[in-house]
Amino acid sequence: MNTEQPAAAQQAAGTAHDEAPVEPEQLRRATLASSIGSALEYYDFYIFGLATALIFGPLFFEPFGDAKVIASFATFGIAYIARPLGGVLFGFIGDRYGRKVVLLSTVALMGAASFLIGLLPTYESIGAAAPIMLVALRILQGLGAGAEQAGATTLISEFAPPKRRGFFAALPFVGIQLGTLLGAGTFAILGLVDRTALTTWVWRVPFLASFILIIVAVVIRLKLKETPVFREMEAHKTVVKNPVSAVWRTSRWNILKGIGIRMAENGNSSLYSAVMVSFIGGIAAYQSNNSLGPTALLVAAGAAAVMVVFFGWLSDRVGRVPVYKWGALFQAVVAVPAFYLMTLGQPWLVIVVVVVGVALGVQSMLGPQCALLPELFGSTHRFTGVALSREISAMLASGLIPVLVAALLAATGNSWLVMAGASLILSLISFATTFVLPETAGRDLRSTQDA
Repeated sequence: MNTEQPAAAQQAAGTAHDEAPVEPEQLRRATLASSIGSALEYYDFYIFGLATALIFGPLFFEPFGDAKVIASFATFGIAYIARPLGGVLFGFIGDRYGRKVVLLSTVALMGAASFLIGLLPTYESIGAAAPIMLVALRILQGLGAGAEQAGATTLISEFAPPKRRGFFAALPFVGIQLGTLLGAGTFAILGLVDRTALTTWVWRVPFLASFILIIVAVVIRLKLKETPVFREMEAHKTVVKNPVSAVWRTSRWNILKGIGIRMAENGNSSLYSAVMVSFIGGIAAYQSNNSLGPTALLVAAGAAAVMVVFFGWLSDRVGRVPVYKWGALFQAVVAVPAFYLMTLGQPWLVIVVVVVGVALGVQSMLGPQCALLPELFGSTHRFTGVALSREISAMLASGLIPVLVAALLAATGNSWLVMAGASLILSLISFATTFVLPETAGRDLRSTQDA
């Protein structure tokens, strides 16, 4: 029996869309395709972030002297300036020509840039050309990453059944934790390697290994169909010629809301990863323990893989906004004690703090966010709206904030109050934003109107 309704009948039925059948095979494939892409993005993110804290300063920025760590973090952050540009470019393509073509392009661009970083000569070999090429490849990573997560959230949300959209939209973000596990696990192992070998050639291995993830991701995504929402837009000729203009006209307020809610999730994710490694490296009790930071991230990623799906599922039951609100508040409450505890010289406390911050604090916001951002925007400009919300916030919270925090840590003698203050402010921004968010759970994603 054919259970599909004509599109017009579904549109008229309103809530009947909740019962519309999904294609199980395509839903599974979309979940896997998005997860692999997320894994590659965050594998790249963590190996670059950890290499920023441990490797790139002396190898690429030695002439900067005492400022080489800040210069290294500036390179880390420059990708977040490129990400909004990638969001605009690929958001336009995704809303104009389809979600699938973007997901193929972004994963290839990110992976190729990462692979080439592993081949770069250092400053000692070719002088100033080395950091320039590193910056150029980091920008390419940023352009690709600027649409990868927007594509993943849009794709899976448009494939998922509405009543379980929070759960399914969170599943690809297990790939984030997989990427974290791969990246942090790799550097935890590298922390055991002789320092001379590590800075000579071993650091290149994680970057070169990204080639494997590229191949897997491209093969899976080639077999993926376009989303039902975009296919319906094509059938009814509702695809807009300029989605960027449409977003600017109709969605500026929702983009600001999207930016606001991401400040705590995205900013704290960076604080607890790349910046934390540099922070504890400046504490005397941990200076001989190069693997502590990566080990803490490894444990946190394992817990976060479970918790992001739990909080996505919970948002289907009680709503996106309540889960997000309490998550942001929790992150604000733990900010001060968390970073103080790191200074006590107990490695196990560092691991506990990172697990609580990442697996509970960050994931309690990321879980509902996976479905919430696509639900905020109408179908004709959804990809662009999600990309701009994600990437402008990423530029601020994960790009500029780590550079600022690194500079303040250097100016204050590595004061834990800098870390705590940054975490607290970011969390309060998101908490305040939740009071102006509409509840979006179960929304019909075929609607061309914003929530």
